[in-house]
Amino acid sequence: MPEETSPTTTKSTLKESGATPGEEQEQVVIQREAEKDLLTWEAPPRPFKRRNREFYVSILAIAGIAGLILFLIEGFIPVILIISLVFLFYVLSSVEPENIEYKITNRGFRIAGKRIDWQYLIRFWFSRRFDNELLIIETVGIPGRMELVINPGDKEAIKKTISAYLLEEEAPPSYLDRAISWFSEKIPGNK
Repeated sequence: MPEETSPTTTKSTLKESGATPGEEQEQVVIQREAEKDLLTWEAPPRPFKRRNREFYVSILAIAGIAGLILFLIEGFIPVILIISLVFLFYVLSSVEPENIEYKITNRGFRIAGKRIDWQYLIRFWFSRRFDNELLIIETVGIPGRMELVINPGDKEAIKKTISAYLLEEEAPPSYLDRAISWFSEKIPGNK
């Protein structure tokens, strides 16, 4: 009759192929710790800032010039892409996001119910964008970074909790980061 075990403990008997008949190895006990919430907060899923008319006029002018150039070079398909990107940007800039729940657990992060394990995270640092505090976490896979909006009052507690699992070190900006920063500084109304 099999031995009854709890859900957090698994027992198994190992036999090696080189052991003499009737000889058993010791029992190995593997304990799995249940997932525990270490810290929880609610915040929007992305930084948000309402834009003014001057900003939208600038974006439309830039998109119009780029669309005209691409229409002359390639045809109509790149223009459709630019129009769809401008529409997406408009929607993201005009619809304020609802709050979602963020959790730091002993196994990783839970963001809106989905878990990202510690083994896929490299380092973290804090930043600021659009009057929002951000926790930026570098990841192993694609997209390479997670940017989580945090409440300013929770910053020290988050830092203390994550420091037990990850290194706090800011990654140097990539060429793409520098190009985006330069371009965003040139657009009127994006300060």
